[in-house]
Amino acid sequence: MSDDTAQGRPVGALVHALRILRHLAAEGTSEGVTAIARATGVNGSTCFNILRTLTAEGLVVFDPADKTYRPGFGLVELAIGVLGTNPSELIHPELERLTREHRTMMTLWHITDSDRFVLIDRAYDPTATRVEMPQGMRLPAMIGGIGRMIAAHRNLPEDELKRAFDKLRWQSPPTFEAYKEGVAQARLRAYSIDNGQVYSGVDVISALIRDAAGTPRYGISSISLVGQTTPETQHAIGRELARTGARLGHAIFPPHGAVPDTRPPR
Repeated sequence: MSDDTAQGRPVGALVHALRILRHLAAEGTSEGVTAIARATGVNGSTCFNILRTLTAEGLVVFDPADKTYRPGFGLVELAIGVLGTNPSELIHPELERLTREHRTMMTLWHITDSDRFVLIDRAYDPTATRVEMPQGMRLPAMIGGIGRMIAAHRNLPEDELKRAFDKLRWQSPPTFEAYKEGVAQARLRAYSIDNGQVYSGVDVISALIRDAAGTPRYGISSISLVGQTTPETQHAIGRELARTGARLGHAIFPPHGAVPDTRPPR
């Protein structure tokens, strides 16, 4: 298959089917056609026909008693190949996609229990000028882009935030007021931007991957040299990182009850 074919127009029916499956998996409960159509934005008759097909394939289960649908065992069969896979292996293709789309290095950081985050993976364009960042490097939990996101999650009183800030070591330190404002912006936007403060001459844009309880587990960062991205581009990257982080969090750490029903159809 050529690259042109691979990048062609999405198949509408498949897009709708995936949207329906993701919705049912996220809800983890049975729903009727009308509720599913409303939640997914799929036309009612189209939604009904897709659900009927998914039922025939075992991907959803239809309850004739109350006319509702729930996730089926067929979803588990599809997922067998990735169950038990290291999360970083599942995330890596997303890093590569983000790198292709935005032409910056993308990095994945594991947020540890020891108040650090550790670089565990990266993807980059080999033809682009980039910052060299070795895997295994560690940073304090509340520094930089990811650090502002973690600080926003912790929602510390100002005096505690100031004590934590005073322990951080930056190459180009922000004032505490600027840092505090950055934390507030991170809370509102779901992404954070560090322009040359952790490392002089390096722009970092970050978002989090959270588990079902909302706890930060990983961070994704775009790393570029100052001048390689405009402010508008940085915010566009930030929004995409936030969307990707939310989607990955839901996929890797599904909410309680969002496990496909393994009971056979009645």
